[in-house]
Amino acid sequence: MPHEEAVLVQEERVAILSDSDVVRARQVGRTLAATIGFSATDQALIATAISELARNIVLYARSGEVRVDALSNGGRRGLIVVARDDGPGIPDIERALEPGFSTSGGLGLGLPGVRRLMDELKVESKRGRGTTVTARKWLR
Repeated sequence: MPHEEAVLVQEERVAILSDSDVVRARQVGRTLAATIGFSATDQALIATAISELARNIVLYARSGEVRVDALSNGGRRGLIVVARDDGPGIPDIERALEPGFSTSGGLGLGLPGVRRLMDELKVESKRGRGTTVTARKWLR
């Protein structure tokens, strides 16, 4: 019988309204990753993924939230990041996950980069109702 995911510690939430909030979310994620026991390298990867998700909120939705939690699933421990906004939504999620695709004139590395940096990625979006991106990283 599979074990359900359980939150190990109190979640950290960061409202995302500006670039300074992106920095704060990144720091919160890195600190929690260190507490869980992630290596310095994985801490940097997690912080970078959080930066990308939070920057997308500032760029496309203007405001939202990043939530970071520690996880336990059976004998596995890890971290979950949930980035949520009430922005315009992503019209074509599959296309948004393609490296190089951008609607803002950027490099198109945001969501594809997060997918490479984290172990699991799920994107849910509804036009005009916002987007929720859930990413997980597991301790090795």
